[in-house]
Amino acid sequence: MKEIPLPLIKANQAGIVLFVLLSFVFQQPGFIYLLFLIQLIPLLFGPQTNVFILLAKLAFSKERLRSAETQALELARFNQTIAASLLGLAAVSYLIGWNVLAYIFAGMVTLAALVAVLGYCIGCTLYYQYK
Repeated sequence: MKEIPLPLIKANQAGIVLFVLLSFVFQQPGFIYLLFLIQLIPLLFGPQTNVFILLAKLAFSKERLRSAETQALELARFNQTIAASLLGLAAVSYLIGWNVLAYIFAGMVTLAALVAVLGYCIGCTLYYQYK
């Protein structure tokens, strides 16, 4: 797969926002640990293993996904690498008791995912500057 339909990308971003907010509201780092795994596993095994994407595929018709705008797989992987890295840093920070730093890392991912859901991709901007 060279392209990923944007509704699936947005579902992943919304899932990130939801899990971090749940972590903050319930003060449970377990949501961050789980979210880190949800983001790391697809980096290792491909987007078809992303839980949020799998759930979104159930919600959207195949026709809707076929006709949707897409994002390049390379760009999606770049963005997911940033998200997984920051979530990994947040998880490690929680584990060593640096909760404020964990909130900062998780907050950065949440802010980026939230603005991406709303239409502006910070990771895309970084990607095109890098390229």
